[in-house]
This record gives sequence, structure tokens and C-alpha cells, in this order.
Amino acid sequence: MKTFAIVLLFIPILTLAQEPKPNIRYEYKKFEKFDFDEIGVEGEAGSPGDISISPRLRKEFKNKLPERKSFNKEMKKAIDGIR
Repeated sequence: MKTFAIVLLFIPILTLAQEPKPNIRYEYKKFEKFDFDEIGVEGEAGSPGDISISPRLRKEFKNKLPERKSFNKEMKKAIDGIR
């Protein structure tokens, strides 16, 4: 048991005795110059031609609510409920 306690005391000391890892510092380019005059691109510039978009068919839904000319009765009931 004593040897176990002594070993437990030396474990933190051994971990501190290791060499610290070196700090790696990365440095990036602060400025880079591009010379677009030297870049040569060959080819033809042209329009893609006639682009036409066909209209999509719209689906028409049937109105399931009954059509009413006037909502006066419902409006009067709503006003009576407020008063």
C-alpha cells in the first residue's frame, strides 16, 4: 500500500518533468500581387442563343367555400358579442 501511495505521488512530478511542446507559429502572406495582363485566355465570346422559358401550367383549385353576397348577419352577431 505504501508503494502504491509513493507511485501516486511521483506521477504528477513525472508529467511536469516532460519537455513542453514547442509553440508552432504559422505566418501567412500579407500581400500577393496578381498581374492579370500576363494571363492569356483564348476563346470566343458569344451569346448562348435564343433562350425561351415555357410557361408552367397553373392548377386551378375549386373554391370549397360557398359564395356569399353579404356577411351582414355575421357582422351584426360579432358586434353584439362585443357590446
